[in-house]
Amino acid sequence: MAQGIPDEVMTNTSLIKELADVAKDEALLQGVLMRTQETPNSSELVTYAPFTLFPSPVPKAVFLQALAVQTYYNTLVDKISQDTDFLQNALASTIEVDDFTARLFRIHQQILKEGKSQSVVLGLNRSDYMLDQSKDKMSSLKQIEINTFAASFGGLSSRTPDVHRHILKVAGRFEESQRILDNNPAIGLARAAAKAWELYGSERAVVMFLVEDVQRNIFDQRYIESELWKKNISTIRKRFDDVYKTGSLDQNKRLFVDGKEVAVVYFRNGYMPQNYISEQSWDARLMMERSLAVKCPDISTHLAGTKKVQQVLARPGVLENFFPGQPQVVEQIRATFAGLYTLDMGPEGDKTVAMALAAPDQFVLKPQREGGGNNIYGSEICQVLEGVKDNTERTAYILMDKINPTPVQNYLLRRDGPLTISNCLSELGVFGAYVRQGKEMVLNECVGHLLRTKSSEHSDGGVAAGVAVLDNPLLI
Repeated sequence: MAQGIPDEVMTNTSLIKELADVAKDEALLQGVLMRTQETPNSSELVTYAPFTLFPSPVPKAVFLQALAVQTYYNTLVDKISQDTDFLQNALASTIEVDDFTARLFRIHQQILKEGKSQSVVLGLNRSDYMLDQSKDKMSSLKQIEINTFAASFGGLSSRTPDVHRHILKVAGRFEESQRILDNNPAIGLARAAAKAWELYGSERAVVMFLVEDVQRNIFDQRYIESELWKKNISTIRKRFDDVYKTGSLDQNKRLFVDGKEVAVVYFRNGYMPQNYISEQSWDARLMMERSLAVKCPDISTHLAGTKKVQQVLARPGVLENFFPGQPQVVEQIRATFAGLYTLDMGPEGDKTVAMALAAPDQFVLKPQREGGGNNIYGSEICQVLEGVKDNTERTAYILMDKINPTPVQNYLLRRDGPLTISNCLSELGVFGAYVRQGKEMVLNECVGHLLRTKSSEHSDGGVAAGVAVLDNPLLI
């Protein structure tokens, strides 16, 4: 492992077995927990969330670069969410062919027509990167996407540093254990939610987590809830169905669910078409969007996180419109962009199709979906594009340069998984939190990081999708 854990440790099988047992117990002790696949809604059966045995090496310079640019990304997302014309133009081709994005956009238009009820905006996002290895072996930070909706693992990643510190100490690697950074996104995410709650202005009102029916990853959210309770802010957990059945707006558009006034709706569900199991789910989403409650994200911030918006931002001159007279900010953001290409109808889109078909292994084809496991790679790109290349269905996708990180060796600890060494690739996420009231940004912070690692044989998928595992950066 490059400037990480030496080979004599990585290949010492008896030591590895001992360390794996210690690591699993330490993860349980520290609360790095998930419910089991078999009983996802039972509190009786839990296991450790999957994680790496050792922290993975990350160059310090690119790590600090990712942290430094996060507040600018917060500002960018917020500015996009307020720019009605930009969203309309950016998503025009997508909403013609993508039903899900079109439905979200219709809610956005209805809210604009009625006028937004709430001037406070809460953003809790995560910008994800990989390190692209150039031919001269230099690593550069390249953004994969920004998650403006239900950015997960702020809770569990707050508990993993102590796990890796402990493993390194048991392995006799004291110097490396000092290089694991403190990291507590849960506190920062809760601080921003608490600020939004405070600005809402009712001590009786609650923060409502809008959640899925099946909740394996509940502990990740519980850490944020727990931080809010420490501030004497009440939280409730409700599903779309609960909101539809027990939710209502009063004449001032205050949202009540199950008799409780809701100050903040924190959406942890609603980013995929299958989350809306009936028309009632869509009705509940509209009710929440129309309400006085602070939404995280509100509908326009949800749309700002789409892949199509990401691709349009990479066009020459677009970032400058959002940061006029701030060339250094534009430069810092643009330095993290990978190549992004339109598939809109016309000569430019035709050129993208031809480029992808000629060298599919150099690209990733992305639909407008979140949650991991949706992207298309290699020969499958050809299959998809051959089917849609001559019609508007292709505009439901964007094309992106494939990022090529350097694999490192590690052990992935999964319940019932074999203890074998794997070639691994890592993805760095940086958490951002902001609160705006009217025109004033009252809070804008980078609140922590997340490292996820997967075996290099998997192209796509996150921890919740069962592919990646939790990790920590070992700065080199």
